[in-house]
Amino acid sequence: MGRVRGKSWMQEHVADAYVKRARAEGRRSRAAYKLDEIAVRDRLFRPGMVVVDLGAAPGGWSQVAAGRVAPRGKIVALDLLEMAPVAGVNFLRGDFQDDAVLAEVVRTLGGQPVDLVLSDMAPNLSGIAATDQARALELAELALDFALKHLKPQGNFLVKLFQGAGFEEFLRTLRSRFQSVAVRKPEASRSRSSEVYLLAKGLRRAGDGSGSAAPRAKRV
Repeated sequence: MGRVRGKSWMQEHVADAYVKRARAEGRRSRAAYKLDEIAVRDRLFRPGMVVVDLGAAPGGWSQVAAGRVAPRGKIVALDLLEMAPVAGVNFLRGDFQDDAVLAEVVRTLGGQPVDLVLSDMAPNLSGIAATDQARALELAELALDFALKHLKPQGNFLVKLFQGAGFEEFLRTLRSRFQSVAVRKPEASRSRSSEVYLLAKGLRRAGDGSGSAAPRAKRV
């Protein structure tokens, strides 16, 4: 999902050490290092896993995941923007908020239960903090809805969210549905950014104190 990016952002981006490292190492984006850090710290992947990557373009997270679940794993990636092919990744282009697109994701999974749902989705920024936070929260809630429907019992969910209105409520919802929830701020995440990653592990079975489905944010 796109961002509003000005001249100052571009200058910072070009000079960024992780951007330079990503180019040198053939990574799709600096975001790959965020997932790398979490993956090592939390033992997120294992060979043969089925993974869904939401908001995948330009492919940084899909690239990391594909390498870690090979050779028998399966990655289904989705984004509104086009993404160049990544070996071992089934990419679908479409709007995650479109039911027909979600149905195509399910068809691509071919009935396989999902071990891990990743969401690095972020909204187009308007520059209005309250509006941007509400949109980011809605995307996180949509990703959680998908995870609750398609993860296998004990499955895991990693989602990006920005600290602000609705953050604590979303965190409480995760804790009611998963056995453990950790807040991660990888080194590659810019210190001035309010983004964090919530890692929810061990999806509870229905009726196991799981509470209600994820609340939906009001569309703005």
